[in-house]
Amino acid sequence: MNQTFARGQPIVLSLLRFTTGLLLLQYGIAKIFKFPVVPYFANIPPLITVAGAIELIGGTLLLLGLFSRPVAFILSGQMAFAYFLGHMFKGADPVFLPLLNGGTPAILFCFTCLYLATSGGGPISLDAMLNKNIHGRAV
Repeated sequence: MNQTFARGQPIVLSLLRFTTGLLLLQYGIAKIFKFPVVPYFANIPPLITVAGAIELIGGTLLLLGLFSRPVAFILSGQMAFAYFLGHMFKGADPVFLPLLNGGTPAILFCFTCLYLATSGGGPISLDAMLNKNIHGRAV
C-alpha cells in the first residue's frame, strides 16, 4: 500500500503547489482588484493591500511552479505574520483558537507553503522544466 501511494507523491506535490497557488491568487485578486466583491475586503488598510500584492504575485508564481521554494518561503512567512497580526488578537481577548478568530486558512497556508519551500514545486512545474533544460536531466 505504501509503495502504491509513494509512486503518486511527485504528481500530488505538483497538484498541491498548483492548488495552493490558485487559492492564494484568488485572495490577491480580491484584495487588489476587488473582484469578486468580498465585504471584508471593501475598505482594507494599506498593509492588507501589500499582502494582496504578495499573494497575487506569489500565487501566480506558485501556480506556474516558478521559483517555487523561495516564493513558498516568503508566502509562509506572510501567512504566519497574517495570523499573528490579523487573527490572533481578533476580539476582546487574545485567543489561540483559529476556529473562533478566523485564522484557520492562514495557518493552513503557512504550513502548506512551508512544506512547499522544503520540497519544491514537483515534476510538473516551470522549475523542473528549466532545470531539465539547463542540466539535461530531470531532477
